[in-house]
Parts: sequence; C-alpha cells; structure tokens
Amino acid sequence: MKLIKAHVTEFKSIQDSTEFDIGEVTCLVGKNEAGKTALLKALYRLNPIISSEDKFDVTDDYPRRAVTDYQDEVDANRRSPAQVIAATYELESKDIAAVEESFGPKCLKDKKPTLSINKGYSNKRSFSTFTVDDTVSLKHLIESAGVPSTLAGELLKEPTAPAITGILSDAEQTPEVKKLAATIQDISKNGLSYVIYNQILRDRIPKFLYFDEYYQMKGQDNIDSLKQRVNAENLQESDHPLLGLIELARLDLDQLTDPRRTEALLAKLEAAENQLTEKVLAYWSQNKHLRMKFDIRPAQPEDPQGMTSGMNIWGRVHDTNHMVSTALGTRSRGFVWFFSFLAWYSQLRRKGENIILLLDEPGLSLHAKAQEDLLRYFEEEIKPYHQLIYSTHSPFMVDATRFDRIRIVQDLSIEPNSENLSEKQQGTQVITEILEATPDSLFPLQGALGYEIYQTLFIGPNSLVVEGVSDLLFIQAISALLQAKGETGLSTDWTITPVGGSDKVPTFVAMIGAQKHLNVAVLIDYQKKDRQSIENLYKKKLLEKKQVLTYADFVQNEEADVEDMFNPGFYLKLVNGEFGSSITVGNLPEGPHRVLIRLEKYLENNPLPKGATFNHYRPARHFTENIGAFASELTEPQLDHFRQAFTTLNALL
Repeated sequence: MKLIKAHVTEFKSIQDSTEFDIGEVTCLVGKNEAGKTALLKALYRLNPIISSEDKFDVTDDYPRRAVTDYQDEVDANRRSPAQVIAATYELESKDIAAVEESFGPKCLKDKKPTLSINKGYSNKRSFSTFTVDDTVSLKHLIESAGVPSTLAGELLKEPTAPAITGILSDAEQTPEVKKLAATIQDISKNGLSYVIYNQILRDRIPKFLYFDEYYQMKGQDNIDSLKQRVNAENLQESDHPLLGLIELARLDLDQLTDPRRTEALLAKLEAAENQLTEKVLAYWSQNKHLRMKFDIRPAQPEDPQGMTSGMNIWGRVHDTNHMVSTALGTRSRGFVWFFSFLAWYSQLRRKGENIILLLDEPGLSLHAKAQEDLLRYFEEEIKPYHQLIYSTHSPFMVDATRFDRIRIVQDLSIEPNSENLSEKQQGTQVITEILEATPDSLFPLQGALGYEIYQTLFIGPNSLVVEGVSDLLFIQAISALLQAKGETGLSTDWTITPVGGSDKVPTFVAMIGAQKHLNVAVLIDYQKKDRQSIENLYKKKLLEKKQVLTYADFVQNEEADVEDMFNPGFYLKLVNGEFGSSITVGNLPEGPHRVLIRLEKYLENNPLPKGATFNHYRPARHFTENIGAFASELTEPQLDHFRQAFTTLNALL
C-alpha cells in the first residue's frame, strides 16, 4: 500500500495544510518554525510503529489561539471533534490480490483503487468508502464457501446480503454455513467496503517510523534498567535504537544479563558489529577507518550514575588509523545520529516491517559532504524498500536533480509584514507552486540549485534559459550559419543556459530571475497543458511578458518544440542520418501535433534499427556535426523562424 496524498488540519501551527502529494521520496523544505515537524507528527500519530504514541491531545495539539473556543463548541455539541489527518493510500497489486482472493476477482471497481484513512481528536481511525461490486463478491463468497451445491444454487438466486442471511439461518448449521453466514451478516450490517477494510486492508496499512535527534543512543546503558522500562512499557526515546541493535545481534535482554560471557554471545555481538560497520562505512565518507565495538560487562562502582549495579552495555568506536577507541556517546552528534538511525532501521528492515519513514531534520549535525552521503543512502538503501518523507532547511539535503520531490512548507504569519493576513493565509501550509514561496522558504532550494549550477551550468549577465542541450545545439548552429551568410544571428551577449527539462524552467527562473544584475529570458517549448505555468513566469512578475518566448511564437502551430522550427521532412532527415532509419513524413500519424509527438507515436510500433532508443539530443548533435551538408537544404521559411526568434531576443539585451 502506497501513501499518495496527505492533508493536515487544526493541529499545532496548522489550520489547513492543503492536500499535498506524497511520492517515493518526499522532501519538506521550509525555514525554522514553519511547521515541518507538526506535519510529520500528525502523520505519525495516524499509525505509529510505537503504538503508545498514537494519541492526539486537544490541550497539547490544537492550535493555541483557538483551543478554548474549540473546546467550548465540542462540549456544547455545536461541532464534532476535529479531524487532524487524512491520508490517501493507493492499493498495490499485492493488496488487490489479497482482496480478490477472499472477495472475488474485480470486486474492486476502480482501476486504481485507493483507501483514505482519517483520524482526529476522537482518536478513532475511520476510512472513506472505496467502490466495490457487491454482486461479484456475494457470488464469489457463495461459490467458494464449500456449502452443498443445492444450497449454493438457492443462495445465488438472491441479489442482496439480507436475503442470503435469511436462507442461511434456515440451513443446516455446518461449519461452512456458519462461516459464510457470519461474513454475509457482517456485510449486511456494515457494508462490503467495511468488511474488506476490516478483514484485509486494515493490517496492510504501513506503520510510520518517526525519527529525530531525540531518538539517538546514549552510547551505553544499564541492561537491568532497560529491562524494567521494557516490562513497564515506559521506554525512553533513546531505547528504541538500542533495542534495535540488540535484536539485530539476535540477542534478548535475558541473555545480556547472564554474567557468563559465552562464545555464542560474543559471536553474535561481533556479527552485529561487522554488519553495522559495513553499513556505516558504505555511507560515511568522513572517516573510513572506524570500526564499531560493543561490550557487555558487570557494573563497577565508578561507572556512571544509574549503571553501578547489574550488567551494562557499552558502545565504542575504534579508529584503526589512530589506534584509539572512544565511547560512542562522545563521537560527533552527526555520527551518533546516523549510527542510531542505522541500528533501528536495519533491524526493522531485517524483520520485513511494513513502514513509511518520517525523518525530522535528518543530518542536521552532519557536514555538507556527509549530508550528500545521507542522500545517497536514502536513494540506495531506503527508496527501494520503503517510502520516505523527510524535512530539512539545509540546501545540501535537497536533491537538485529531483525538484519534483520537494514540498515547500511555510507559515506566512511568521514572515515580516504579516499583520494583515486573512484567516485562510494563517498557519502552516504546504505549497507545490514554487512561485508562491517566500524568499526564506526558497533559500534551501536556491542553495541546492546554486550548487548544481556551479557544477553543471553556465550563467552570464544575459541568460537565455532553454530546456535542454538539443535547444542549445540547434540555436548555436543556426546562428553561426546565418552569421556566415553575413546576417545577424543570436548575439554573443546571450549565454544559453539549458536547465535539463521543462519542469526545471520555473524553478530556475524563480531562483535567479529576481536578481537585479541578471537579464533573463526564456525560449521554451509550448504545450497547451503548460500554458498556466508559462504564463505564471510573468504573471508572478518574475519576468516581463516580453521575456517569455516560446517556439510557438515563431511557427504556425498552436504547440511547438524547437524541432518544429524545421520542416518535418528536414527534421526526419536528421533522425534518419543519426539512427540509420528511413522514416518519411508519410509514415507519421496525421494530426496537428508536434513532429516529436507524431514521431514518438510512430516509433511505438516501429522501433529504430539495432534497438536504438530515440532521444532529442542525437539528431541535434548530428545536425551540428554535419552543418555544411545540411546548410543547402535549409529553406528560407525555416531560417525565417530562427531569424525572428534571434531578432526578438537581441532586442531584449
């Protein structure tokens, strides 16, 4: 089951977060006090892995400015207890298979069935009904119940659960009949959706694992005291990773309090040491000479307070380079955080727990390079197995290649000049439209994008933003060709900046467009579905309208890519020359669509030679490498498209 949406209301700093999408990895970005932790805590209490932490409390959790009025209204029955969290899950194939095994193929009507779970201050979980087919399910239940064929035939004539229940009550009460009657009666009373949820889906909802700096290990502990806290169900937050570590070693607390240090115990501890050392070093580039060590020994009078009797467990880190070992608790906060998380998570993954991870400001104490290592750990060790939602305000915890994962968290009421906000504008909100973000909220993204630009892109005082490298190649080649003929090409004052895709254009412009010393223009593809995001570039006053250009401005099509600046036949020559194909305009499907769309539809059933995969870059490269051969084939109308574009752009300098 995959979490796809979440919506938080009336919780701590949140009045209405707005509904936001959740992916495989979701990054909540925002300044301190914006409400990132509140969002994670609300999600966590929906279905926490530590069951005792599942309660919403009005006194502690309801927005303080309105809590008295809220309590008065609830007490007077003028309103119901508020809902805090609504989470929508998409059923995966294994979930659907489990439902259909019990209730029949196609008993779920939706092509992509979803389950919405809600919870609030009543602390009762509820679900929103999904679409089911009662007829299909009743038929399947009867046919698979193992009741006599005569009785089954009689039951199949009845269309409703109450009618079937009546017949079953008069039948001989065999175990099979009793079992079927109980299920049908449950359906009659509560509805098929509830029965499917209660019997199949409830236990398949992933639990949330919340982890922040308070869950870090102390580095050592008294095992007898730990046992007492376990038995009393009164664990400290730092106990969870330690218990994970002990379970990872396949030990229990009784074994650890046995004063005999058996070889079996030592072997299991060493196995856990080796496993965690291997994991730590794979993603800890700061120091590759570290080795984890654990020791269990009787308490001594000089041991720390609370550890002077019984048995103690000690964690140490051995540095093979400096030949010295130190207590785990004395290592850097970043290292202890990473090790503590690793110990707990490794054990849960080994047990096959169905969890979604909620990490609050992970890597907060890590160096920028170590934060980069942590992102790599997320990608390689968590994403293939579990969904991850994490919060950050660090630019180095933002993956600049995956801006689609970012959800901006902001609270306008803590921003400067926030006195005249409407009630709707107050409180923590999650926004996906980057142009609505405040400068402080954008700062981590600016830092991340700046770091990416530093490594991969070039920016000048006059930056022409295009989508990809193919745009850059075509523009540069045609400009050079026109200049060779004594005409005006694109001015060399423009620095062409490809940003790696249309989805990055608004982000890039938002990051650099507001800088006073830069003159920025965009020349991008145009599709009707992108109209709003393109118009927002000037409606949000990031750029003047004249600086937002699309290829559709210079050709006679409603939609256009850079490839549509050429005739379809000419562009297909580039494709054929690069890939060794023989595609003609007549081969392409009819329609007013862009040449790339028509070409991609054709290639769905007509693969390129030698199993080649089409991409935009290769025909553009082929054109630039053979510009002399293609120059004579470029007709004046094609060149005119580029002349108009270059003239328009040069006028913006």
